Amino acid sequence: QWLLLTDGLTDADGRIANWLTPLTEVEFATYKLTFDLDAYFTNSDKPAFYPLAEICFRVQDTKHHHIPLLLSPFGYSTYRGS
Repeated sequence: QWLLLTDGLTDADGRIANWLTPLTEVEFATYKLTFDLDAYFTNSDKPAFYPLAEICFRVQDTKHHHIPLLLSPFGYSTYRGS
């Protein structure tokens, strides 16, 4: 069962900066990001094949975590960025 920590909208660069409040401490745990692709592609002439994308990942160290989501109307991919 997942616990919702926060939600937000991407900015013009497709990023969510500071998605956790300053008082929220990230623990070593497994997290899930859910992206509403239907909402993203609403203003597009191509409807999304995937209505959402979920990315599960583990925080196992104190390094910066950058998790890009690359998408098109018919696919997506992700990786751990730098």
